[in-house]
Amino acid sequence: MAAVSVIIPTFNRALKVARAVASVLYQRYTDYEIVVVDDGSDDNTLRSLKQFGKKIKKIVHSENRGVSAARNTGIQNTDSPFIAFLDSDDYWLPGKLEMQMDFFSREPEAVICQTEEIWIRNGRFANPAKKHQKPSGDLFNSSLKLCLISPSAVMIKRVLLEKIGLFDESLPACEDYDLWLRISCGYPVHLIKEWHVVKEGGHSDQLSSQYKGMDRFRIKAIVKLLKSGALNLEQSDAAMAELSRKCTIYGKGCLKRKKMEEGRYYLALPDFLDREARTNLIK
Repeated sequence: MAAVSVIIPTFNRALKVARAVASVLYQRYTDYEIVVVDDGSDDNTLRSLKQFGKKIKKIVHSENRGVSAARNTGIQNTDSPFIAFLDSDDYWLPGKLEMQMDFFSREPEAVICQTEEIWIRNGRFANPAKKHQKPSGDLFNSSLKLCLISPSAVMIKRVLLEKIGLFDESLPACEDYDLWLRISCGYPVHLIKEWHVVKEGGHSDQLSSQYKGMDRFRIKAIVKLLKSGALNLEQSDAAMAELSRKCTIYGKGCLKRKKMEEGRYYLALPDFLDREARTNLIK
């Protein structure tokens, strides 16, 4: 059994997934296995992957069900104690796995860590805004506002996913935001302050380009977390505050676009949840 399972979900990215796989094969750390989950591609993905032969332990073919299902399928088809994800449009620099495994050797109580990443937007280097800078440790409050953990940069102990659950397949987007909130409310997320991932953006096949009004998925994730009972009082207050902010912005946007029923629903949602919570406390 390999120490690390590298899970690469892909859909219609024949050339880029080959680049992603090659970046794993160039890792200095070698005790890994590669599992590619082809999420219903109808391009040359399979032909592109044939060049790697047995260097890819398994290629799992599935109908197109989305990235959450693809990552979960990969997890379920592996048994390594450590899991690393690599989106097929990203790639790693050679020291990525080595640095993370060295970190876990030094910090055996840690369950999740990530590295810094280099951003490329439309073929050019991009400097992340200050709000995107990754902290280390308690990320929960910061992660409510926006996603501060990148799937391609993270390594997770399998035992953590067994405890808190996998990606939510009901979310067509922001599925990582949901998982990181469920993790960060109970565990520190450690940062290795070195750049080991190249993250590409700006292309039309990204989920952020396919779905408008992404905050509705983040709102769903926060509501689910508030109802889960996993948060302490301080975390619940922070989650409610961010839920109110997101609902106000999204709800007003709906009204502006003449989506009156949807807008009123989101504007009323925080008060409804607050009343529901108070009622449950009285009971």
